[in-house]
Amino acid sequence: MSGIVLSSSVRQNLLSLQSTADLLATTQSRLSTGKSVNSALDNPTNFFTAQSLDNRASDINNLLDGIANGVQVLQAANTGITSLQKLIDSAKSIANQALQTTVGYSTKSNVSTTISGATAADLRGTTSFASATASSNVIYNGTAGGTTAATGTSTLGATLGSLTGSTATAGDGSTALSSTITLIAANGTAASGLVGSAQPADGDTLTVNGKTITFRSGTAPASTGVPTGSGVSGNLVTDGNGNTTVYLGTNASPKATTGDLLTAIDLASGVDTASITAGAATITNSVNQTSSSIAGSKVILKSSTGADLSVTGKADLLKALGLTTSVGGGNATVNVNRTTSAGSLGAEISDGSTLNVDGHVITFKNAPIPGSTGAPSVPTGFGVNGNVLTDGAGNSTVYLQGGTVNDVLTAIDLATGVQTATIASGAATLQTAAGQSNSSINSSGQLKLSTGVNADLSITGTGNALNVLGLAGNTGTANAFTAARTSGIGGITGKTLTFTSFSGGAAVNVTFGDGTNGTVKTLDQLNTQLQANNLTATIDANGRLTISTTNDYASSTIGSSTAGGAIGGTLTTALTFSTASSPVADTVAQTSRSNLVNQYNNILQQIDSTAQDSSFNGVNLLNGDQLKLVFDETGKSNLNITGVTYNSKGLGLAALTGGVDFIDNAATNKVLTNLNSAASTLRSEASSLGSNLTIVQVRQDFNKNLINVLQTGSSNLTLADTNVEAANSQALSTRQSIAVSALSLANQSQQSVLQLLR
Repeated sequence: MSGIVLSSSVRQNLLSLQSTADLLATTQSRLSTGKSVNSALDNPTNFFTAQSLDNRASDINNLLDGIANGVQVLQAANTGITSLQKLIDSAKSIANQALQTTVGYSTKSNVSTTISGATAADLRGTTSFASATASSNVIYNGTAGGTTAATGTSTLGATLGSLTGSTATAGDGSTALSSTITLIAANGTAASGLVGSAQPADGDTLTVNGKTITFRSGTAPASTGVPTGSGVSGNLVTDGNGNTTVYLGTNASPKATTGDLLTAIDLASGVDTASITAGAATITNSVNQTSSSIAGSKVILKSSTGADLSVTGKADLLKALGLTTSVGGGNATVNVNRTTSAGSLGAEISDGSTLNVDGHVITFKNAPIPGSTGAPSVPTGFGVNGNVLTDGAGNSTVYLQGGTVNDVLTAIDLATGVQTATIASGAATLQTAAGQSNSSINSSGQLKLSTGVNADLSITGTGNALNVLGLAGNTGTANAFTAARTSGIGGITGKTLTFTSFSGGAAVNVTFGDGTNGTVKTLDQLNTQLQANNLTATIDANGRLTISTTNDYASSTIGSSTAGGAIGGTLTTALTFSTASSPVADTVAQTSRSNLVNQYNNILQQIDSTAQDSSFNGVNLLNGDQLKLVFDETGKSNLNITGVTYNSKGLGLAALTGGVDFIDNAATNKVLTNLNSAASTLRSEASSLGSNLTIVQVRQDFNKNLINVLQTGSSNLTLADTNVEAANSQALSTRQSIAVSALSLANQSQQSVLQLLR
C-alpha cells in the first residue's frame, strides 16, 4: 500500500475527514456517558479529583446504614421507656389504691388517759382539787393575861354571870319581895303586888337578849287555845324560842308573879328551856345553867353560859325589882355579863352570830343542844353530834352553852365537805371524806382548817364569830377568811406531755395552757403539734384523751424499741396513761392489701419483660448494651451510647411481700417513693435518649447532604455540557459531510485520468 500515491488534495481531505471522525467519536462518547472526562486521558486532574470525591461519598454512604440502624436502636429504647413509664404509672395506681383502702388495722397502737371535764375545745378539763390546810390567827383561852393558847376542848360559853339586885319590897314598901308576889295588886292591896307605878299594863314589853316578853291582862289560855308552835305553862305562853307572853290576870284575880317574870327572863336568856307538846310547855332548867331567883328580898339575875344577859324595860318595873335606880315610864337596861376562864375561849361568841362557809350557814345559838335533858327534841330531818345540830347538807347550829372549839371545827368541816353527816333517829354520824383530814387546832392555838375539795375556802360572818375564832384575816381587820385548794390532777394547765421521735418524726414537747405563747388548749392545737411526730389525738364525751399512731404508721407500736415515741412529761405523773397497746390487724383489710401486693408484683414482671424486649438488631440500650455510631470515613467522628439496665431491680423496685408491704400507709408511701424515683429515672433517661437521637438524626442528615455535595463536586469536574456536545456533534456531522463531498471532488481528477486511460 505504501506504493499508492494520493494526491495532495485527496490526502488533505482524507486527513480532515479522519480528524472530524475522531472529534465526532469523542463528542458522541460524551453525549452517551454524559461526562466530559471519562478517563484519566481526558483530564487527569479532574478525573482523579472526581474519583476521590466519589470514593469519599461512597464511604460516607456506606456509614448511613449503620447510622440508620442506630436511630432505630434509640427509638426502640425510647419506645421501651414509654412503655415502662406507663407500667410505673400503673404500679402507682395500685399503691394509691392501697392508700385508699381501709388501713390494715382495726385498732392502732395508742395510749390514753381521762381528763375530767376535758372537751375538744378545752383539753384542760374541769380542775379537780386536793384539800389544803389554812391557818387562823392564834386564839387564846380565858386564862389571866390572855396569852394561853386555846385547845379543842375550850368551851364557847363562859362562866355564867350573876347580878344581885338591891332589896326590894311589895307595893306597900314593907312586904318582902318574893317569887310569889304578883305583878299587879289585888283590888289595890299594895302588899299583894308591886308598887302601883311599877305594875306592868296590858301590852307592856320587856326585851331580853333580843327576845320579847309581853304582858297581857287576863288568864292564860288553855293548851288548846295557844297559837300553833307555842305552849302554855301556868301563867306563861312561850313559843319555845325565848319569846313569852306573861298573863297578868285581873285586879280581881291577879295571876302572874315575879317568879313567872324571872322564868320568862330565863327562857329568853337560855337559862331555861321549854319543850312544847300539844300546846303544853314543859319548862326546865338548862344543863349547867342556874335559874334566876329571889332570895332575901333580892332578885338574883343569872345569865346563861352562852350569852351575856341584857334586860330592857320600863324603868319603874326594873326599879321595883331592885335592878336599877332609874325611875319613870321610860326604858332602862340591866346587863349581866359572863366571865371567861381557863376552860373557855378568851373571847365570847355572841348569840346569833353566824359563819357563812362556802355558802353554808353555821349559826351560834345560846341554848342547850336539842335532845339533851330538858331541851326540845331534835327537829325532823336534823341530827345531833356533840353540840352541833346539822341538816346533813352542810348547814349547822353550834349551841354555845355546851359547844367547844372542836364543835366549831366539825361544823366547818360539814360545810366544806371534809366531813359528811348521815342522819338517823336524830343522830348525825360523821365520816371523813376519802383522802382528806379533819380540821384541828394546833398547840399554838391556830385553827388548821381543811379547805375541802368542793370549793376554795371562803368564810364570812355576822356578829363577832370571825374575830373570836381568829378568822378575821391575817391582820385581824378583814371581814372574810379565804384559802385556796391545791390544784389536783384534773387541772392540767402548765403540765407537759412529751413523745420521743416516733417512726422518724419530730419529737414532741407539749405544754398545756390557754393556747397562747405556744401552749396547747384545743384538740386541734394538740394535733398540730403531734402531726410532725406521726401521731394523732382524739377525745370522747367522757374526757378520755387517746393518742394513737396515724394511718401511715398503723403497724408500729408507740414506745417500742423499733418505732420510738416513748411518752413522758409532768402530765404522766399527774394522770395515769394506759400502756401502749399493740396494733390489731384487720383481716379483711389485710387480705385486700395482700391482693394489691400481688397485682403490684405482676406489674414488676411486665417491667422486666418490657425492658428485655426493647431491642433492635440485637442491641438493647435498656438491658445494658452499648451502641457505637461512626459518622465519618476516618472513624474519628463517632458517638458512644452506654445502655442502662432498666428492669425492676435496675429501677430500684423490688417485689413486695404480703403482710409486710402495703401493710400500712407508711409502707405504701415507701413504695410510692420508690416508684416516683423510678419514674424520675425513666424521664431522665428518656431525655438523654432524646438528646442522643437528635444528635444521630442531625448527623444522618448531615452525611446525606455531604454525600450530595461530594457527588455534585465530582460531577462538576467530569460531566459534559450536553448542549455544547450536541452542537459539536451537529457541527462535526456537517463537517464530515462536507469532507466526504470534498474528498469526492478531489477524487474526480483521478477519475478523469482513468477515463483517459480507457
